[in-house]
Amino acid sequence: MRLAETMKKTLGIGGIGYLNLLKCEQAARLAGVSCRQLSSNGHPKMPPCSFQPEKYESLPYERIVDIRQNNVSPALKTYYQKPLLLHQGHMQWVFDSEGHRYLDLFAGIVTVSVGHCHPKVTEAARKQMDRLWHTTNIYLHSPIHEYAEKLTSRLPGKLKVLYVTNSGSEANDMALHMARLHTGNFDLVGLRTGYHGASPYTLGMTAFAAYKGGVANGFGCYSTMCPDVFRGIWGGSHCRDSPVQTIRKCSCPLGCCEAKDKYIEQFKETLNTCTSKKIAAFIAEPIQGVGGAVQYPKGFLKEAYELVREKGGLCIADEVQTGFGRTGSHYWGFETHDVIPDIVTMAKGIGNGFPMAAVVTTPEIANSYAQALHFNTFGGNPVACAVGSAVLDVIEEEGLQNNCKVVGTYLLQKLEKLRDSFEIVGDVRGKGLMVGIEMVKDKKTLQPLPSDQMNLIWEDCREMGLLLGKGGLYNQTFRVKPPMCITKEDVDFAVDVLQVALTKHMERSST
Repeated sequence: MRLAETMKKTLGIGGIGYLNLLKCEQAARLAGVSCRQLSSNGHPKMPPCSFQPEKYESLPYERIVDIRQNNVSPALKTYYQKPLLLHQGHMQWVFDSEGHRYLDLFAGIVTVSVGHCHPKVTEAARKQMDRLWHTTNIYLHSPIHEYAEKLTSRLPGKLKVLYVTNSGSEANDMALHMARLHTGNFDLVGLRTGYHGASPYTLGMTAFAAYKGGVANGFGCYSTMCPDVFRGIWGGSHCRDSPVQTIRKCSCPLGCCEAKDKYIEQFKETLNTCTSKKIAAFIAEPIQGVGGAVQYPKGFLKEAYELVREKGGLCIADEVQTGFGRTGSHYWGFETHDVIPDIVTMAKGIGNGFPMAAVVTTPEIANSYAQALHFNTFGGNPVACAVGSAVLDVIEEEGLQNNCKVVGTYLLQKLEKLRDSFEIVGDVRGKGLMVGIEMVKDKKTLQPLPSDQMNLIWEDCREMGLLLGKGGLYNQTFRVKPPMCITKEDVDFAVDVLQVALTKHMERSST
């Protein structure tokens, strides 16, 4: 009862609330969730970190807020009621201007792959900057050629031709254009709640109204039903390729999935009613990112690829968030679906935070794209390629793909117990370190937890030193996609923080 007693003392909880806390703690302990280490303020103790950040000596917080309001685009939103002023990072940790340490479970929106300021990646950038910062595609330089060979060796089949770009939006933009040029077809198909960028071209394939400004975009772009086996129309108890399944039940015999079959029928209906007889491409994330770590039924993507190719289209795997070993079992997310796409796009973790992205395709498709001149001033920059190469080395040398598998499975299993202990935790899903926690009003209706309540839990986690992302159509899902170097000790701390935050939410709800 130490958690409940400590919170009673530090939070000033009354008798009824205290009983609720006791019930919650007892349920959590039965589920195997334990706040073993509590500091005097009732917060779980952070794992130790020997790194000491430098003293912050830049602009004062108030001045930065003023500049943000007057000189930075208002379209760029910040997290938290009082935005964090981050100053320094080290591996899975970030430090704010006041020296507070946070476990970063969102990794700069799934971008810091091998760890903040990883020494090997930092040194590779520094060495290349001392040698040659920039040239362009009109000259040869060794970093891009070394990187092209190294990256494409990690891809299957005929995926051997590399284009280096600067962002995921730019990579997806190129892939969609490439598909139209190669096939001679125009129509593009994606999934609802898929996110592929916010450029004028990719915006048509991003199926979130919040990103669309009300002006014409995405001619020839169509979205079909997302095969979400938790929130969607159909789903069951063994649909997903994940250590954790949904709380929904089904009567499907072994080896069959009625939900998958019905979502495929919806996909066929889109192809037969919305698009032309021939299409240019189908683009999908192996696990949806912004959509809230949504996983499809096993076998869905494979059958969808077959239907697309029957229509003359190319299959594009958007690996911007799932690539580079994050799913644990495989290096690329598409491999978990037993498919080989025609084009693969990648960004974010590719450079561990350095602005770079890439498109990889087959020689045949690359030759079609060569019918027009292609030029990219910064794509394939020597520094970017040196960084990208170092990231690939670190993933292999430090066994980070396996770490995603081991630590990610440990995390999912701990979160599953948390889900079973709290009525508002509707679903826990994912693979490796690509995880979502979907919050609901209750497990009967599955209505999304209102945003004001989501934000209170989110803020409580930040107060205790844990940074989480948010996603989903209603911002109802906590996104857990940390640097791939996190440990089981970090997971224990994160789950303890979530337990305290959820318990505190129960107390607020009971008054």
